[in-house]
Amino acid sequence: MAENNNNNAPRPAMPGRPGGRGPGGPGMGMPKEKPKNGKKTLLRLLSYLGKSKALLIGMIAMVLLMTVTQLIGPTLQKEAIDSMTLVDGQLHVDFETLKSSLISLAIVYAVGVVFNFFQGWFSATLSQQTVRKMRNDLFTKMSKLPVKYFDTHTHGELMSRLTNDVDNVSNTLSQSLSTLISSALTIVGSLSLMLWYSPLMTLISLIAIPLGLWLVNLISKKTRRFFKRQQETLGDLNGHIEEMVTGQKTVLAFSRSGIVVDEFDEINEKLRNYSVSAQIWGGIVGPVMNMIGNISFALVAISGGFLAANGIISVGTIQAFVQYSKQFTRPVSEVANQYAVIISALSGAERVFEVMDAVPEEDDGKNNYFNVSEVKGDVLFENVNFGYNEEKLVLKDFSIDVKAGQKIALVGPTGAGKTTVVNLITRFYDVNSGRISLDGVDLEEIPKDGLRSSIGIVLQDTVLFTGTIRDNIRFGRLDATDEEIVAAAKMAYADEFISRLPDGYDTELSEQGSNLSQGQRQLLSIARAILADPKILILDEATSSIDTRTEMHIQKAMIALMKGRTSFIIAHRLSTIRDADTILVIDGGRIAEQGSHNSLLKLNGHYKKLYDMQFSRQV
Repeated sequence: MAENNNNNAPRPAMPGRPGGRGPGGPGMGMPKEKPKNGKKTLLRLLSYLGKSKALLIGMIAMVLLMTVTQLIGPTLQKEAIDSMTLVDGQLHVDFETLKSSLISLAIVYAVGVVFNFFQGWFSATLSQQTVRKMRNDLFTKMSKLPVKYFDTHTHGELMSRLTNDVDNVSNTLSQSLSTLISSALTIVGSLSLMLWYSPLMTLISLIAIPLGLWLVNLISKKTRRFFKRQQETLGDLNGHIEEMVTGQKTVLAFSRSGIVVDEFDEINEKLRNYSVSAQIWGGIVGPVMNMIGNISFALVAISGGFLAANGIISVGTIQAFVQYSKQFTRPVSEVANQYAVIISALSGAERVFEVMDAVPEEDDGKNNYFNVSEVKGDVLFENVNFGYNEEKLVLKDFSIDVKAGQKIALVGPTGAGKTTVVNLITRFYDVNSGRISLDGVDLEEIPKDGLRSSIGIVLQDTVLFTGTIRDNIRFGRLDATDEEIVAAAKMAYADEFISRLPDGYDTELSEQGSNLSQGQRQLLSIARAILADPKILILDEATSSIDTRTEMHIQKAMIALMKGRTSFIIAHRLSTIRDADTILVIDGGRIAEQGSHNSLLKLNGHYKKLYDMQFSRQV
């Protein structure tokens, strides 16, 4: 569309949807019993890490060096202990060996601290770099999703994926990634040195490990399910909060605070239950692995004492082996203790990837020579049938032939299909059957960006963006000069109220332009469409929030704006469409009547009844 076709516009404020949760409300996102594919999600996360190869290699190098310093320590301690021996009841100390061992030990530990610092720096930078790319990819993908996707998912639930779920991934990458790599290296190094010192004691120390792995696998089945439900329910809760905040006035006006609070409490209770279950099952893993580690340590101590008593190994070897045994089991325990965090991150990552994998809005137009400047504005609907779901059609056998420059008004009861006509012209949705063409070219053959660049829309629910008034008007055309912006504002009769503001066109708008009246917001939206200078103009109740005096001025501006342009006007105020070339009365998805204002009054049908009802109310 003319007012949305750019990548450098001010950041959009979150549109509110007071009054209803829609198809994507609580309960919709509840998980299936089938567990998620953690392996696939993990591999996909690793592919993101691979995009920052230098940081990843730097972090791995620091972790490797830090692990080496940890593995050298017990060997140096062994040499220090073995430098003190008992011979015939007398203590003999090799001071040179003891001195060199202690000095080497101090140096190794000091160097390990330096490596640990740089490892933390690399890890933090890598995690933030990775998450930044994920968040960019997710936001970019969301900007390319079709309108239907947003119609079937709550805003809060989508925001939860962009914030909470990505933050979960960020926290895990910064806290757990280096730990996992260090643990893997430590396990391999410790096991190798244990085998070097005593294969028998190594075998004994590993007896309890299979038991631990079996228990962890058993617990993980429960943990994964609860963490997935926790993340999904958190999305439902965010959606409910978002609706409560944006629809606060409606809630208060209908005295429904109690109901809203009860609904929040119900979702919050589900979240509490899932969170408690997830934390309990996730927290069991650590103590289980600690128990396994203690059993292994006891077996090592008993076997080592027996071998030392028989002169097979030295006391220093026992000490070193015990240290390596601890280093072997400690990483397993650390990973187990972080298991809940890792599972939560994988749950969040999978929810993020679900959005990334959603089918984007395809732009497979075949007309590569489409030029916005050459658009005339002939629009033809031929036997169009359409429904938002296949079981219920909204438009039925709908046919209209609109010539360039004509002004077409769409009237009818709520739900008749007026806005659906707009959705089809802009290709927010595609027809189920039939054909729509622009200047004789099927809409499905025209690239969507090109099509929408030729269309300007002013919606009933005004959407403004965080930024200045000038930025919001310029959203219609980014290369517009300040003079053109002011001219558009004057044509929309917005310049008068803008000039009275302390900062004029540089006035900063709060979220959704809430520091302006509804009518003022509508005027800015109209100015934005005027600046875009579209070939086709769509006005969806564009003057519904404007007082009668202002409406009279805007009608004059609209007559000038619509001159030479194909215009579609959705209106409930029939007084605003008297000069339309053709008025379509839509009822039940079909065209019940069509003609000029005067000709429809003479028919004494649907239009006459609508007109008389409004006229009698005005009287």
